Amino acid sequence: MFNGTYLKKIPGFELDASGRPVIGLEPSSLYAYGDLIRRTEQLILTQFGRGLVSGTTHTCLGQELCQMSVVRALQHPDDVVLSNHRNHGHFLTYSGQFTGLVAEVMGREAGVCGGHGGSQHLAYGHFHSNGVQSGMSAIGVGLGLARKLDQSQGMAAVMVGDGTLGQGLLYESMNLASIWDVPVLFVVENNGIAQTTDTSDTIGGDIEARGAAFGLSAWRFDDADERFFEQVGMVVEQVRSSQRPGFLVIDTKRMGPHSKGDDLRPETEKSAILRRDPLKALGERLEEHVREAIEERNEAFIQEVEAEATISPEARFTQAPRHIFGDAGKGGEVAKINTFMPPQGANARAHLNHALRFLLETSEKTIVLGEDLHDPYGGAFKVTAGLSSDFPGRVLSTPISEAGITGTAIGLSIAGYLPVMEVMFADFLSLCMDQLYNHAVKFPGVFTDVNVPLVIRAPSGGGRGYGPTHSQSPENLFTSVPGLTVVFGSHRHNLGELLVTATVEWKYPVLFLEHKLLYAEQQDPADFTPLEPAAGDVASRLFPTMVRKREEPDVTIITYGGMLPMVEKVAEYLEREEELEVKIVVPALLSPLPKDSLYSCVKDTPRLAIIEEAHDSFGVSAEILASLLEAGFSGHAVRIGTPPVPISSARSLESDILPSEDRLITEILTLFN
Repeated sequence: MFNGTYLKKIPGFELDASGRPVIGLEPSSLYAYGDLIRRTEQLILTQFGRGLVSGTTHTCLGQELCQMSVVRALQHPDDVVLSNHRNHGHFLTYSGQFTGLVAEVMGREAGVCGGHGGSQHLAYGHFHSNGVQSGMSAIGVGLGLARKLDQSQGMAAVMVGDGTLGQGLLYESMNLASIWDVPVLFVVENNGIAQTTDTSDTIGGDIEARGAAFGLSAWRFDDADERFFEQVGMVVEQVRSSQRPGFLVIDTKRMGPHSKGDDLRPETEKSAILRRDPLKALGERLEEHVREAIEERNEAFIQEVEAEATISPEARFTQAPRHIFGDAGKGGEVAKINTFMPPQGANARAHLNHALRFLLETSEKTIVLGEDLHDPYGGAFKVTAGLSSDFPGRVLSTPISEAGITGTAIGLSIAGYLPVMEVMFADFLSLCMDQLYNHAVKFPGVFTDVNVPLVIRAPSGGGRGYGPTHSQSPENLFTSVPGLTVVFGSHRHNLGELLVTATVEWKYPVLFLEHKLLYAEQQDPADFTPLEPAAGDVASRLFPTMVRKREEPDVTIITYGGMLPMVEKVAEYLEREEELEVKIVVPALLSPLPKDSLYSCVKDTPRLAIIEEAHDSFGVSAEILASLLEAGFSGHAVRIGTPPVPISSARSLESDILPSEDRLITEILTLFN
C-alpha cells in the first residue's frame, strides 16, 4: 500500500484526524478541490496519451462536483465509500492521495495500492472500488450492517451509475438494506448514458421511484444547482440520524468519453454539456483574482504530483506470488479452536450444529445467515435448529437472494465479523459466483491488508431424488476460482472441527461443502488417521487428509466427501472377494489442493483410482491426477465420476447416472488387466 511519503499536504486544505481532506461549503473551497480533481483527470489522460498508463481509465470530467458531494459530507471515521469504475473523484475526495492515484494508474510503486489495483480497483482506509457494475452494493449492506451491530454512527455510501440500474444485485441489496434497517445510502450518478448507450433506451419507469419501492427515503438533485452541496449534506445526515437506508439520484453530465476514445455522442450534445459545466459555473461565481490564484496554486501542485509519480519506479514483485495465502491467523478476539469439543457418537448434522453453537457462544463476531434458518424450521437440513432462539439477532433468516447474501457476508467479514453463510443447495452457488470470483477473493489477493474471513456452507450432491438443479456436485466450478478455499469433509473427518477451523483459523474465503447423505452418518475416524502434510501445502494442517493405511497396497483410492461410504464398501469387497490390499486417501481440502502431501502418500502405489461424484472432466480428479503425474507418479490410474449430463429425479434413473458400487468395482479391476 502507498506509504504516504509523497505530498502529504494539499495546498489550501487541512486534513482531519483520519487524514482526510476537509472541504468547506464556501464556493472557493468547493471550486478549489473540484479544480484539483479535474486537473488530475486531465493529467491522467495526458499520461495515457504518452503510453504511461496501464490498461484503461474512466475519468469523471464534468462530474467532479457530483463525485465530491456525498464523500465530502461523510465525516465520521467509520464511514465507508464503495465506488465503481468511475471512481477518481470519490477516491480523491475521500483520501487526498493525488500522487497515490496518479502513480497507481501509471503502475508505479508509489501507487496507493502499489500498482495492483490500477484505475478501477482502489483501497484506502474505508474506501474500496471495483469495476463490476453493482458488485459492491451488497458488500455495502454488509459493511453498513456491521456499523449497526457495532452501534457506530458510521454509515456506508454505495456509488453507482444509471447504467447499473439494469443489475439485479442492486435491487437485492436495496431490499436487504430496507428489511434490516441498515444505514446505507445508494447514490445513482445519473449522467444519461452508459458506455455508449443512452440510458433512456435501457431504463424503464422512474429512477427515483425505484428507491421508494423498497421503502427507502428517496431524493433527486442536480449537481448544477447552487444549493447542491447543502442538499446532499442534508441527505447524509438524515441517513445517519435515522440509521435507515436512502436512495439519492444525482443528475449530472459526463463531459468526456466513457473510458478514452469512445465518445460517439453528437457534437451538439457534447457542446451543450460543456456549456452546462457546473464546475466552471462555480468558478465564475468567484472574483477573478481569487479564481486565478486557486488555479495557479493547483497547477503547480499537479505538476509536483506528476513529477513525484513519474520518478517512482515501476511496480515489481520481489518474487511473483504462487497464491494469495499468507499467515493463516486472523488475530483479534476470536474463538480458540483448541477449546472446541465435538459431541461423541453424534452424526454429521449434530457435529455441525454444535460447531455453530460453539462459534456463536465464544465469539460475538460470529454471524450466521441464510435462507429459512430460524426456528422451528432450522434450515432445509436442520443444521441450524435451535440457534435462532438462543442467539436472536445473530442468526439471520434472509430473503431468497444468494448474491446479495454473499455480498453482505463479504462486507461483514471485511468489517471484522466472522460470517457463516448457508446456501440452501450447492446448486444455487452459481448465483454467488460473481461475488466470490470478482470480489471475495480479490480483496485479500489485491489489497494485502484486507482480510475476508468468510465461510459459505452448502449441502451438495445427489442420492435423494431431488432432480437436475438440486443434486449437483459443483465443486469443480469453484476449485478453479483463484484464491477460493474449497473444503469438502467426510464422516471420517471431524466436520464440526473443520467448520470451526475454517471460521476462526483462516482469513480467506472458504466454500464449505457438506454432502446431504453424510448428515445422518456417525462422525467416527475408525481406522483412518491424519496424513502428515508436506511443508509446501498451504492450509493442509488446518484441513487434513485422512488415510486408511495399507503397508503394500495393490490399489490406492483417492476420494472425498459423500463418496467415502460407498468407497469403503467397495474396498471391503475388493479385500474380501479379490484379496486385494486397498489404501484409501480422503482429502478435506480440494483447493488449494495439497499436491505434495497426496504425492507422498501415493507415489509408491502401482494402481490408483480417483473417485468423485462430480463429473470427472475438467474437475477435481483431473487436477489431482495431473499434479501426481507432474510430480513423477508412474503407476496405472483411472478417474471415475459422473457423466456430464443432468441428474434425473427418478431414483432409478439417478442411480444409473451417479457412480455405483458395481461400477466402481468394475473400473478399479480394469487396472489389473
